[in-house]
Amino acid sequence: MTPPQAPGDRRPAIFVGHDVYRRAAYGTLHPLAIPRVEVVVDLCRALGWFDDGDYRTSPRASEAVLAGFHDAAYVRALRDAAAAGRVDRAIRERYGIGTMENPIFAGLFERAATSVGGSILAAEIALGGAVAFHPAGGTHHGRRDRASGFCYFNDPVFAIRRLLEGGCRRVFYADLDAHHGDGVEIAFAAEPRVHTLSIHEAGRWPYTGTLDDANNERACNLPVPRGFGDRELHILLDGVVIPLVERIAPDALVLTCGGDALAGDPLTGMALSNVALWDAVDRLVACAPRVVVLGGGGYNPWTLTRYWSGLWARLSGRTIPDRLPEAAQDVLRPLQCDLVEEEDVRPEWLTTLADAPNLAPPRAEVIALRDRVGARLDLARQLPAERAGWDEERIALGTGDTTGCMR
Repeated sequence: MTPPQAPGDRRPAIFVGHDVYRRAAYGTLHPLAIPRVEVVVDLCRALGWFDDGDYRTSPRASEAVLAGFHDAAYVRALRDAAAAGRVDRAIRERYGIGTMENPIFAGLFERAATSVGGSILAAEIALGGAVAFHPAGGTHHGRRDRASGFCYFNDPVFAIRRLLEGGCRRVFYADLDAHHGDGVEIAFAAEPRVHTLSIHEAGRWPYTGTLDDANNERACNLPVPRGFGDRELHILLDGVVIPLVERIAPDALVLTCGGDALAGDPLTGMALSNVALWDAVDRLVACAPRVVVLGGGGYNPWTLTRYWSGLWARLSGRTIPDRLPEAAQDVLRPLQCDLVEEEDVRPEWLTTLADAPNLAPPRAEVIALRDRVGARLDLARQLPAERAGWDEERIALGTGDTTGCMR
C-alpha cells in the first residue's frame, strides 16, 4: 500500500465537482468524448474517500464573470451557438467554435462556464487554507477571444486572477500536461506577479513553449522528448522546478495535471507513471501556503481515472491499496475508448491504482535541458545526473522524494 501522510503533515483537501460532467459531451469521434471526471468521483466514492465536507459542488460562472477575462463578444457568440446547436461560417472562423477540434454540443456553455466557476471556487478554497482539487479544470489552451485545443474558456486563468484578487502577491503556475500551457502563459505575459512553468512534449501541438520562450524569465518552458520517464522527471524537478519555485517563494500555486503525460495515452508520447506524477505534485504542493490542483488533458480513461483518483488520495491523506476492491474494479471495467485498442488495455488498469515506475535511464538530452535552463536561471541546486533526485527504491515504493520544499 501507498501510505498517506500523517495528519499533522498535510492541509485539509477539498474536491470540487459537478454532475454536469455526467452528461454526454463533445459529440462523437472526439478525444474528450470519454468518461473522465465523473468516473473519478465514482471510483473515489467506491473507495470511501469522501467524508462530510470533502466534496463541494461547483457554481456556474456568470457571463459577467466570464467577460472579466474573455472578450464579451466571444462569450455571447459561444452562448448563442450552444443554444442554437449550430454556428455560421463567419462565427466559426472568427472564434474557433463549431469545428472538429471545438465542436458545438448540447450543454456546452453550461459545462464550460461550470468549469470556470469550479476553478474560481477552488481558488477561494485555497485562500481559506485548504488544498483544492478540481479535476474538471485545466482548460489551459483557451484564448481571450477564441476556443483552442478542446478548450472554450481558460479556467486556470480565472483561478490565478481570483488568487491575485485575494491578496496573493506572487502566483506560480506549473503545468504538467503533455501539451504546452500556452493560453495561461499568454494571458499573464504582462503580469509581473505571475510566473509560469510548463513541462511538455517537444514538437507537440500547439508547437509553442520552446526552450527559449522565457518572457523575461517569468516563463520557464521545458520541452521534453518522447518517452519521457520517471527518472527524467525527477531530474528536472531537482535541477530546475523546485529551485525555481523556492526562489520565487509564491504565495499561491496553481497546478494543471493533465493525464496525457502518462504512459498509455493515445495522443501523446510521454511515458510517466502516475506514481512519479503524484510525487511531483506532493513536492510542489508543499512549496506554497495556498494551492489549487486542476485536471487537464488525458485521453485514456483507465490511466486518467487511476491518476486523478490516486492524486485525490495523496492530497487528502488516504491510503492507496495494492489491489482495488471489487466495487472499485466495477467502476473501471465498463470503460471504453475508441482510441485504445481492446488488446492494449492492460490488466493492471482494472485492478490497481499505482503504476509500476518507469525506471528507464535518464537520457543525455534531458540532463542537457536541465543544465541549460539551470545555468540560464542561475539555479544553485544543480545536481549530477546520478544524484538528480531519482532514487530507484523510493520511486519503486511510491514514497516520493523529500528534497526541496517538503515540510
